[in-house]
Amino acid sequence: MGAMLNWLGRICAAAVVFTVTGVSWAAGLNVFEEDLTRLAQARLTAIAAADVVIEAVRAQNKVTASYNQARIEELEATWRNEAETGARALVDEILDRPVSRYLVQMQEASDGLFTEIIVMDGKGLNVGLSQATSDYWQGDEDKWRMTVPVGPEALHIGPLVEDESTQTVQSQVSIPVVDPQTGAVIGALTVGVDVEEI
Repeated sequence: MGAMLNWLGRICAAAVVFTVTGVSWAAGLNVFEEDLTRLAQARLTAIAAADVVIEAVRAQNKVTASYNQARIEELEATWRNEAETGARALVDEILDRPVSRYLVQMQEASDGLFTEIIVMDGKGLNVGLSQATSDYWQGDEDKWRMTVPVGPEALHIGPLVEDESTQTVQSQVSIPVVDPQTGAVIGALTVGVDVEEI
């Protein structure tokens, strides 16, 4: 009962902030940080360490290691164009990968806790997705910038964001993908978490 009251108290606190100050001000507030940290240390670390994830990131890094910024921006433009036109060759190729099918399974098994799962390579490019994203390159966003360059122990917990379409409050939690053979960071994993399901 105490845990339920604690959870309700945090939801009410977040709701008051959203109502009184608006989402833009509340973006820096995340009253679920402790819960999300525990989630990252347990379930998200296990997803990032799965063989299918490690192998997919290793394989893509071999291809994209030589990409310069111009090539990355070209791929990003292709991705965005596909999203607008419905010609989804690049998007569908990634969604059809074994790693993406694994991420879909992990999202479905979370019973609504996970709203999306993204695996990125060493450049911040999508390797696997549980669903299509608006961007192909995540390397300019905190989900990548606050994990891959930081090191194997990095953890980034994003702000609470209200999703108007689903009427849920979510946070993105990001951790590095670490090569178990070398201990080096080779990519990143980001999971959207519906905090009302924690």
